[in-house]
Amino acid sequence: MKISVLAALLLAASALPAAAQSGPSPQEQMACRGDASKFCAEHIGKPPQMNACLRENKSKLSDSCRKVVESHGG
Repeated sequence: MKISVLAALLLAASALPAAAQSGPSPQEQMACRGDASKFCAEHIGKPPQMNACLRENKSKLSDSCRKVVESHGG
């Protein structure tokens, strides 16, 4: 009994970071599509690098993409 409760707690705790770091929605992806191609094309298909690149280029981004980046902690 104690083992199953502990296992359930560990499973639930491990799911929290994944939920908090969910990727952009399709609408958010569309908002940044042009900027991603223009400023960060070499990082397409590599989400961590793309996120970092968009943050680094935030001042150059369109208003809609900048809002997306800021909403994801950038």
